[in-house]
Formats: sequence, C-alpha cells, structure tokens
Amino acid sequence: MKRVLLSAIIALNVINVNAQDSTKTKKVPFDGMDLTWINGQNRQKDFPLVMNDPKGETILTGTVLVDGYFNYNFARPKDNTQTISASTARSNEFSLNQASIGVESNYKNIIARLWLQTGGQTNVVQETDGSVARGRNTSTGNLKFVREAAAGYHFNVAYGLNIEMGIFMSYIGLESYVLQENWSYQRSMVCDFTPFYFQGARIQFYPSKKFKTELWLLNGWQSYNSWSKNPGIGNSNYYRPNENLQLVANFYYGNDSKSGTDKLSSIHRFHHDNSIVYRYFKSKNGGNGISQAAFSLNNHYGFQSGDGVKAKDNYMTGSSLANRIWFKQNKLALTLRGDYVTNPGGYLSFSPAAPGQIPNDYDIAIASGKVLKMTQEAATFDIMPNDHITFRFEFDHRNTNIPYLAGPGGTTSQTGFSTDAPDPTWKPDLRKSENRLIVAVNVRL
Repeated sequence: MKRVLLSAIIALNVINVNAQDSTKTKKVPFDGMDLTWINGQNRQKDFPLVMNDPKGETILTGTVLVDGYFNYNFARPKDNTQTISASTARSNEFSLNQASIGVESNYKNIIARLWLQTGGQTNVVQETDGSVARGRNTSTGNLKFVREAAAGYHFNVAYGLNIEMGIFMSYIGLESYVLQENWSYQRSMVCDFTPFYFQGARIQFYPSKKFKTELWLLNGWQSYNSWSKNPGIGNSNYYRPNENLQLVANFYYGNDSKSGTDKLSSIHRFHHDNSIVYRYFKSKNGGNGISQAAFSLNNHYGFQSGDGVKAKDNYMTGSSLANRIWFKQNKLALTLRGDYVTNPGGYLSFSPAAPGQIPNDYDIAIASGKVLKMTQEAATFDIMPNDHITFRFEFDHRNTNIPYLAGPGGTTSQTGFSTDAPDPTWKPDLRKSENRLIVAVNVRL
C-alpha cells in the first residue's frame, strides 16, 4: 500500500521504548507476526544499513532503492510515452523509475525521517500537482525530490502513540508507491488513480497489539499546497488478528481542485477503500514446492460534488483481486491479478493527452456523458534470490469501452516530439485495448 513501510512503523514502537526504565515490559504492536508477504509491504527481513550506539540501541536506519524497467508496449507509440499509468512513464526504452536514499532515526523517542528520490515516476506523479499554482513561493521543484520527510515524537501509551508532521506516502489504497513492495509492477487502476503522497500531520495510535488507527490532517488530495481554506481529513485503520490476515479501511474528505476561475474550491471530495489480504497456505518446512499462497482484495468508492458538480455524475468505483503463489522457499513467485474501474465524468482518471491539445476521442466521449469502464489483467513472475533484489517479468492487458489508450500515433504530436510546431488538425491516437510486457530489476538495502 501507498504508505509508510511497515518495518518503519514497527521500529517506532520497538526502538522507542523508554530506555530509562528497563523494568517495563515492551509493548510491541503486531509482535511476532511475519508480515513481509503482504501486498504493498516491504518484504525485507534483513536491514544491513543500521547504526547502533554502544548499548546496542538503534540510532539510524538507512535505505537505498534503485528500480529500473523496460516497458514494451505492443502498439509502439511513436513518442514512446506510456499513458494511463503512474507506474511506468515511458515505453519501448530503458527507464530509471526510481532511485531513492533515506535515513530514519528513532533516538530517545524522537521520530526523524528523510527519504530522497529521483526517476521517471516524479514526472507522472509529483510534477502533475496543480496546487502549486496557488500563490507564490512554491513549485513542484521545491519538494518533488523528497519522497517522505517527517518529524515527530513517540509516546509510550498503550502499544504506541506517534505524532508526526511532514510529507508522507499515502495511506489510501492497498498498493504502495514503491513498486518493489507490490505483487505486480503495474499497479491496479483503483490504486493508480488515487494519491501517492500527502503533506500534513498525523496521529498513529496502537490501542492493542493487533489494531492500529490513524487520524490525518492534510493540505489536500495528493497536493503540496491547499486548494481551499479548510484542511482535508483522513482516517486509516488496520486490524491484524494474526499474521495470516489483514483487514484495512481508509477514508478521506476534503475540498480539492480549482473551482471556476476566481474562487477557491467548493467541490467536496469523499473517498473510501477497504481491503482484505489473506494467506491461506504456508508450508511448514519450506521445500522446493509451493512455500506459501495468498490473495488480496481491494475495493474503492469515491465521489465529488458541489459548484454544479453532481456526485451521481462524478464518482469512481472499482476492485482489484490478486492471487500470489510463492515457490522454492519464497525465492520465486507467480501473481495473477484482475481489476476494473467504473468512472463517470472522468473522476480521478488520467488524461491521455498533453494539456492544450484539441479535444481528443476520450474528452469528446466523456463530455457527451459516456461512462469510462476499464478492465486490466496482469500476470507477474518474480525471481528473488534474497531480500535485496527482485527480477520481475510481467504481462499486462487492458480494455476500455471508449478510446483511452495510446496507439501507434502516440499522444504528443504528429511527429512524436513536443518541441515541434503542432499541426492544428492533429489529435492523439487513442485505442480501446493495450498489451504490454515489462521487465524490471530493483535493488533495496
């Protein structure tokens, strides 16, 4: 899921116990549970970049991540632009998707986290943030190279209470912004259409060993700045009765996007997603056969209304179902996933064309009242020699009911170059189906 790594959350509660009173029993949320198999979670069990003090307490934990891919689109768009994906920005060429370094400190209950990033994902996620146009002294360049940064404090209350402020990976959706954590490289569309980061403050509370709840105050829906006079409000809930089952429910409410030409947003947005992830088989002795098997189901519903916008015409609903089987002591894995999205009014959907282009077939269909319906299937095979490297091979197929996906003519210009003088009669080449092969390698320490 697009959120702070589970390992970091647990570390806040394992490490930040009052060291001055060694007689107290440490209360650790999800203690003894192996959660590395969950879709959207870091699968690492070994963290080599750790610095300890003379007493053996962890002071700093480092992170290094490099993710590269080759995305072969069978349509071979002439501009090599991959549309309708926040996972892959380019096609038919080698691409660096994400390179990231980070450090975390939990010294004396202080929470400090800084993860930096660069790569192709910043072009399709951070650089599309329109909220930076409100006012001055702001731009995507100020923050797009910061994947996550937060400052806060851990209180020894119940199983842990954390208060933080900064930029965070999103809690909405099951799958993560970091593709290495997901069972597939191309995210499900319900997750790709939802936020990948928030700027604001949050409170994480662990009232028991098996439950976590979070309260968020946010600038807005994947926005560095605010669209209105009021902050967004969010809530996230995790329940893990045992290490084989995870139940999640997330909520968001806020005023987002510009309303009209001369006023702040009066458009209200609500979004909810819930998921169940269940490991239904785990081998007792590992072996070279099937070592474990699990499925995940993630459901979304959201809408926006106000200022002439009606919820019945601007909502998104969809689901994603994935099944994963691990082999040879979890060194090999096969994932099959199917998902769908229904999206009247183009609510939250990506635009298949560059800004300023003449209306394309998708825009015309949406303006005429047609409802976007999209299905996606993915088959993913992973080779994982150890905790730190993954070789991934994936086939993706997508279908839409209206032209939405890039064809051979591309979506940039008649020549495929954005710098060439535009032909006023040209419009993006859009199709109703797409087939892709993705080969990816990522390393994580």
